[in-house]
Amino acid sequence: MRNFALLLILCGSLFSAGLSWSNDIEIKPDTISETIFHDAINGLSSKSFTKKKEYIQAIATSKDSQALVILQQLLDGNIYFLKKTKTIVIAKLDNKNAVIRNAISGTDLGVIAKKRIKKVGINNKLRRQLKVEIAKLSLDSPNKAVRQQAAEEILKDINKSGLQLFTGRLTIEKDDSIVEIMQTGIALYSFKNGSVDEQLSAVKTLSNSLYPEVKNTLSNGLRSITGNPLSTEKQELKHTLEASIEKIDFKLGWYKQLENIFFGVSLGSVLLLAAVGLAITFGVMGVINMAHGEMLMLGAYTTYIIQQIMPNAIAYSPLIAIPIAFVFTALVGVIIERSIIRHLYGRPLETLLATFGISLILQQAVRTIISPQNRAVATPEWMSGSLQINPALALTYNRLYIILFSIAVLIGLMLLLQKTRFGLQVRAVTQNRTMAKAMGIRTDWIDAYTFGLGSGIAGMAGVALSQLTNVGPNLGQAYIIDSFMVVVFGGVGNLWGTFFGAMTLGIANKYLEPMTGAVIAKVVILVFIILFIQKRPRGMFALKGRSAEN
Repeated sequence: MRNFALLLILCGSLFSAGLSWSNDIEIKPDTISETIFHDAINGLSSKSFTKKKEYIQAIATSKDSQALVILQQLLDGNIYFLKKTKTIVIAKLDNKNAVIRNAISGTDLGVIAKKRIKKVGINNKLRRQLKVEIAKLSLDSPNKAVRQQAAEEILKDINKSGLQLFTGRLTIEKDDSIVEIMQTGIALYSFKNGSVDEQLSAVKTLSNSLYPEVKNTLSNGLRSITGNPLSTEKQELKHTLEASIEKIDFKLGWYKQLENIFFGVSLGSVLLLAAVGLAITFGVMGVINMAHGEMLMLGAYTTYIIQQIMPNAIAYSPLIAIPIAFVFTALVGVIIERSIIRHLYGRPLETLLATFGISLILQQAVRTIISPQNRAVATPEWMSGSLQINPALALTYNRLYIILFSIAVLIGLMLLLQKTRFGLQVRAVTQNRTMAKAMGIRTDWIDAYTFGLGSGIAGMAGVALSQLTNVGPNLGQAYIIDSFMVVVFGGVGNLWGTFFGAMTLGIANKYLEPMTGAVIAKVVILVFIILFIQKRPRGMFALKGRSAEN
């Protein structure tokens, strides 16, 4: 009996030990998946395209968070392996060297000679496989933007694989815009490969789509309908296609008009920022300031210099540059007015020549101090990209922000002129300088402050302009003539006139340029303004007052 009890204890101990050992060596499913993923990546160094196909499939089905990145890098041709160790790396080539990092861990491996690595080769068959697998992973992404971009890429060249992806994902996808893309892709495939009845059904679905691929496919389908006489089904298909294409063209034309208006308003916003300061100084002082464009240029260079000083703060550079550019260009404007312009009041020709000379001096100073070459200003991420309204209309964020900024500046300037003592004095000097001086207003200092204010606003306009184009010494020259046209057309010294003048000329430019070209468009607008001021010499919105009426 004692021996039997000892035997039971011994068996129990062994059984317990066995359980404990079994738990120690258990491999979790995540570990198995990770091992397969790593092995598949390391296998990419194989010379066999057949094996690479299997490894790509294994990477795609591993559900690893890095799978999409690896497959995209492989498709882009950035996957290499070290010749000695066969370690798979992601490489960025630079002359004779390569900056590499481990493809699995992401560890930075530094810079090595290009001859020490070899590219993982792929053929067209593998490229097609990669595109399919990338599309699958992208469509499964939790990020809506990634899914939408993947769906749009599949739609561009819809095939049987894309059809299967859309069909399988359609019941899972919850976002209506992505579902619409998938339905469009399925209908597009049916039109390309289906029977006449299926084509008719597909055309009815596609008639509301604005994707370029849809219109091109329907147009090609219409051209392919031949034969005389046509069968009843083909006649119906032809009429349906013609009606659908006409409907799509009407919608595209409508959204094209909206796009032209948007770009016209954005150009008008830049002209507004450039001209509003000129309108104030011209209205108050009667000075034709040919150096006003250089204030824009100095403001744009302020943004560039701030980005050079603070390279890690690109996202905040325009916000930091706006007040600095305003103060800097305002000080430059006050210095110019106090040192030169105040001695030339009442002599418009001398003032024009003097300010033109100042503009040349400022341009040459920038060429000497900074560079004669144009400089690129980085656009912050929050100003990059566009707001996609639909496939036919996208509004770029940088232009949207500039429109909002110009409106904010205009409102702030109106409040300054209407609600402050300084604004009251400016309006008094504008309407009747002699009477204002007799009432004790120091008109000479009002002139200086007004000139500084106009120059400061032009500096802020330069900050906005730096987000649309490169910065160069001649930047201001492209806007000075347009600014004067806006001021004369809208009404000298009138802010509402400047606003409507800028928007009118901006939209007119964007409508005329496609038809006549940029140069002819400016000539046409100039002729229009000349004819306009023959009828209304004081512009659309003339100021009231004794001095203004003289």
